[in-house]
Amino acid sequence: MVIVAAIAGIAIGMIREETRMIFLQLFFEFFKAGLFAIGGGLATLPFLKQISLRYPWFTPNDLMDMIAVSESTPGPMGVNSATYAGFHAAGIPGAITATCSLVLPSVIIIILVSRALDKFRDSPLVKNGFYGLRPASAGLIFGAMFEVFAASLLHTENWSGIASLGSVINVPAIIIFLVLSLGIWKLKSCIRSCLS
Repeated sequence: MVIVAAIAGIAIGMIREETRMIFLQLFFEFFKAGLFAIGGGLATLPFLKQISLRYPWFTPNDLMDMIAVSESTPGPMGVNSATYAGFHAAGIPGAITATCSLVLPSVIIIILVSRALDKFRDSPLVKNGFYGLRPASAGLIFGAMFEVFAASLLHTENWSGIASLGSVINVPAIIIFLVLSLGIWKLKSCIRSCLS
């Protein structure tokens, strides 16, 4: 552990000041996203959107691409998105920084909760706490889902009132969405009937 810390210190010392600031910002922003995004990768989307508006690492349009790539590759969406954003910001070291800082809060919290849960498993306070986390997590996921739907199926930047409704609707995207949704629904019903 001491050797790893020494190597990290040497590497940090060799990095220029402005690059060091990018790594600190990456660490802080993705640590914050990992700390407050209870509910998985989709719950990180509001944090990622704020990062895209605050820093030049990726744009809101890049965020939609990140979601598409993250959903189509193996692994958790939040981790894949952090890796992608970190790579855009500072290459491979940035990808490692963003990914580790997103995962770090979960590791710390899981260790603390697992130790405390053994002692307080039957506590009404613990049960009520978990009961309250469920709807909060569902709300974060629903909010993220709504943003992804709006960004994917609508041209929200064209909205200037009810008269602009025609220019807001992304017809090709809606058609693709409906065709794929119908295909998935038919595939599921076909699989169920074959298994019955």
